[in-house]
Amino acid sequence: MPFWTYLLRCSDGSFYAGHTDALEQRIGQHQIGRGSDYTARRQPVALAWCQDFPSRLEALDAEKRIKGWSRAKKEALIAGDWERVSQLAIAYGARPSTGSGRTGECRTSAPYNSVRPNLVEGRAKQTTSPCR
Repeated sequence: MPFWTYLLRCSDGSFYAGHTDALEQRIGQHQIGRGSDYTARRQPVALAWCQDFPSRLEALDAEKRIKGWSRAKKEALIAGDWERVSQLAIAYGARPSTGSGRTGECRTSAPYNSVRPNLVEGRAKQTTSPCR
């Protein structure tokens, strides 16, 4: 069973990161205002990016990592611009992320390159993956 990490684009332009084992159902919950308090207050929301992982732990690790990213880095991920993602990783690498409300070093078991781009916005459905 695959697990998913996803980014939603909210009506105010902000992003919401999450993970799930039932992507289409979870996105549906967000779209009717029952996915989270954050997205319920920022309707409508739309899936901007997602990626599947073999385990819940890997999906959760990716979610936590992405939540700490800058807006520019999230936008580069959505666009599939890995050169820009890499540049932003170097530019922000010296500062600890505070996106989760915690400071200090973030330790995850999944390597950095385990997050790969799956462009969603503005692209025709080409595969059976719910991300497309």
